[in-house]
Amino acid sequence: MTYTPAADRYQRMIYNRCGRSGLKLPAISLGLWHNFGHDTPHATKQAICRTAFDLGITHFDLANNYGPPPGSAEEAFGELLATDFRGLRDELIISSKAGYLMWDGPYGEWGSRKYVIASCDQSLKRMGLDYVDIFYSHRFDPDTPLEETMGALDHIVRSGRAQYIGISSYNSQRTREAVAILKDLGTPLLIHQPSYNILNRWVETDGLKDTLKELGVGSIAFVPLAQGILTNKYLNGIPAGSRAAQDKSLHPSVVEKALGSVRKLNDMAAARGQTLAQMALAWVLRGGGITTALIGASRPEQVVDCVGALEKLDFTAEELARIDAISEEKDINLWARSSED
Repeated sequence: MTYTPAADRYQRMIYNRCGRSGLKLPAISLGLWHNFGHDTPHATKQAICRTAFDLGITHFDLANNYGPPPGSAEEAFGELLATDFRGLRDELIISSKAGYLMWDGPYGEWGSRKYVIASCDQSLKRMGLDYVDIFYSHRFDPDTPLEETMGALDHIVRSGRAQYIGISSYNSQRTREAVAILKDLGTPLLIHQPSYNILNRWVETDGLKDTLKELGVGSIAFVPLAQGILTNKYLNGIPAGSRAAQDKSLHPSVVEKALGSVRKLNDMAAARGQTLAQMALAWVLRGGGITTALIGASRPEQVVDCVGALEKLDFTAEELARIDAISEEKDINLWARSSED
């Protein structure tokens, strides 16, 4: 059946300017990290992306290693671009990244010029695109000069492979260094993608959130729902088929550590007239400090629920203090190694 996007899709979403650029991003973006590999039926991927676009989500975030297997999420999205989203390319923001292991040998990961540029070319081929809108350094490489990695990103933009540059999980100091290098090269840093949620606040303690505001760099928070911990999924334990049950990027012990706090947060959300996921997303977006929150989904209904967060983004001082008290000392940052380099 031919897909026709909802006519009112742009009235359903809030769009925020990304740093000091001319680009606006939806307040909720869709990440294809999980549920877009060979382990998920194509019809499910199709339904998720159609629902997202119908709700005004224009930004679809990928990386070379998303799957499983690595590369398969880009292939699946490339098929959707050729069918469902055919003719809609200029209404979409598509991003990809390079940094994690993709092929054997010494040139298949991290931040060398050879790897970053080759990875971008492979991503474009998998998606059937001439360019992506944003291309990221997925993680800081402590063994490659930052000038080399940023120079590769600059080349990717200048060669027409991408419109903008992004970085992910760089700490505040490394971000400042990257911005300075890119400024000298003449290709500004558009956006930073850090992990950030109620249970993981390293962007605040590191000073990154303030740094991005000072430098005029946009931000997209990944795992704003702590990989499903900040939803109703784990309130009664670890269900079969969940990420934690499969130890799929989320160990059961991490869930168990947070469960007491999560149940209290769920009670708060209910008192606000929101689901836990909606309150968690509203918290990330509070005060305009984050440009967009990057969600994942295994069902279309989850996308609908998440976008519902935009109906109530305000918090009282008392609510914020209560959230702080509930989540104290529950720092769950699975990407700490990258952000500490």
